[in-house]
Amino acid sequence: MIITNDATEVKRKVIAILKILSEADEPLGARVIAQQLETQGISLGERAVRYHLQLTDERGLTRGFGREGRLITSEGREELKNALVSDKVGFVISKIELLAFATNFDTEKCCGQVPVNVTFFPEGRFSQAIEAMKPAFKAGLCVSDRIAIAREGERLGNAVVPPGTIGMASVCSIVINGTLLKAGVPMDSRFGGILQMRKGQPLRFVELISYSGSSLDPSEVFIRGKMTSVHSAVTEGEGKILANFREIPALCKPVAENTIARLREAGLKGLVLMGNPSEPLCEIPVGVNRIGMVLLGGLNPVAVAEEMGIHTENQAMSTTMEFSRLRPIWEIA
Repeated sequence: MIITNDATEVKRKVIAILKILSEADEPLGARVIAQQLETQGISLGERAVRYHLQLTDERGLTRGFGREGRLITSEGREELKNALVSDKVGFVISKIELLAFATNFDTEKCCGQVPVNVTFFPEGRFSQAIEAMKPAFKAGLCVSDRIAIAREGERLGNAVVPPGTIGMASVCSIVINGTLLKAGVPMDSRFGGILQMRKGQPLRFVELISYSGSSLDPSEVFIRGKMTSVHSAVTEGEGKILANFREIPALCKPVAENTIARLREAGLKGLVLMGNPSEPLCEIPVGVNRIGMVLLGGLNPVAVAEEMGIHTENQAMSTTMEFSRLRPIWEIA
């Protein structure tokens, strides 16, 4: 079946409407939806929105509540998740850029918005998950040992905790992107990968997924594919951990080092290695007058829980949260 350009355009508008509804806590009417679409550069009048909502009602993607408006259904969320995969290519890199821009962490006051990953654990196994993850946090295979916990129906940023689960927010390595951006250092996020550790030191990348050509976060893919051995890296110094590869202009190295040192003093780590101008790093070549950087994956502790047989649902690079809302994992009962 060949989809016409008109049909594809209609589908994109429907997906845009579903996305707005998916982020709403209450039913929305056509007027509000039209206004929100306008802020996204989509010109669709109130009457046209009503027409599209009739289509989504017929397909079971939305449900009406009289004059109050509409809510998205579980079928609608599934459609939103699966639709227009070609449009999602490069989605990850766009998300990194947006979260970096939204980061405003103050290293002196230790406050501000930081990007977080959100993980959902089965409620009955959450205590086991915490105990399984603690060694990875203690070993420093994380960006921060601070996390936030939420129960069923509560929120972590804009993520709602599903029934039967407990949610955990952990700091994402994009905090380094965002803080460097505010310091005037542009960062090119190239790959998410698996870094081989030997005798407790980084050796080489053994798997890579380009952010610019992916519709899925690499860390989620590697965890789901059971391709890590973070627990072994923690206990024996030999294993495979989640890591990211970035590049910055060589001229910016002094500013980057100073900024990362201030982040470290504020309790935010994440840097594994910083290379030399134009030289490969962990067997990854870098551009001329560029410097490679290897950053820890924020989901390494979660990977340990998965390795221990505890099922997780991950939303890497999910949202931003106020840093002061996070507290050390050691204080979690």
